[in-house]
Amino acid sequence: MKHYTSIHDIDDINSWIEEAKALKLTPLKHLELGRNKTLGLLFFNSSLRTRLSTQKAALNLGMNPIVMNVSGDAWGIEFGDGTVMNGNTAEHIKEAAAVVSQYCDIIAVRAFPTLTDKVKDESEEVLKAFKKYASVPLVNMESATGHPLQALTDAITISEHKKKDKPKVVLSWAPHVKALPHAVANSFTQAMQKMDIDFVITNPEGYDLSPDIVGDTPIIHNQEEALKDADFVYVKNWSSYEDYGKVVNTDPSWMITKEKLGDAKFMHCLPVRRNVIVEDAVLDSDSSIVIHQANNRTYAAQLVLKKILENA
Repeated sequence: MKHYTSIHDIDDINSWIEEAKALKLTPLKHLELGRNKTLGLLFFNSSLRTRLSTQKAALNLGMNPIVMNVSGDAWGIEFGDGTVMNGNTAEHIKEAAAVVSQYCDIIAVRAFPTLTDKVKDESEEVLKAFKKYASVPLVNMESATGHPLQALTDAITISEHKKKDKPKVVLSWAPHVKALPHAVANSFTQAMQKMDIDFVITNPEGYDLSPDIVGDTPIIHNQEEALKDADFVYVKNWSSYEDYGKVVNTDPSWMITKEKLGDAKFMHCLPVRRNVIVEDAVLDSDSSIVIHQANNRTYAAQLVLKKILENA
């Protein structure tokens, strides 16, 4: 594997999960693998878990991580071809990616969608430009439409906590105070489609994810019906895909409560808004495994970097 930009870069998710579990037991076993190698992390958007976990993953492999907050450092990059650069952008991606490739052995990029231009967002302009013009492997730390590091993390977490061979996993929309991307929900859906589980999505009318992502996965617009007999409930807000980027429903009744959760495990990628997405009684209970998820971010990233280094 040269790049990790999508959950579809995983050839066998079950073997990846088992390898990640092994890394978790002996995280420093492969310290020599990344010795004298540099990981460049470019953040076009802010980050807590992705930034820290990916840095730690690199350190566990003996790599030297370099972090650049692109937006905060006002590094204006032009992505368009044939553009007359007489505005705010000072450097073209062709030169930027080539230069960063000279300094780093692997480049990891995080860039969010506009949520105003569906065509532009689905073109994955930033991610694909780096992949095209960089001469080293690329890792997606969340893009306009996907978050494959989080999705691998979630798959690992479900495997660790499942109590039956084929658990029921529900992805449930929940209300939020602002419009959020589809990336986490998209990649989680794609990861679950690779696993041997009973998987359904529940969201209000007007919030169906892209048909290309959902495929044959059932969408149930009645949350109570969808949550029946669930073993894992993964909760995430996303804005409308059909009425792109818009908030068309803020129904507070979609918040996850202890009563709704039942005996299921509660999952969320964090950060999470208490008593909006989920009530305190869930987050503060043994049913919540969100901290376990956050811990697994390191080993998901470490596995991805390990596989890239081994292929170099």
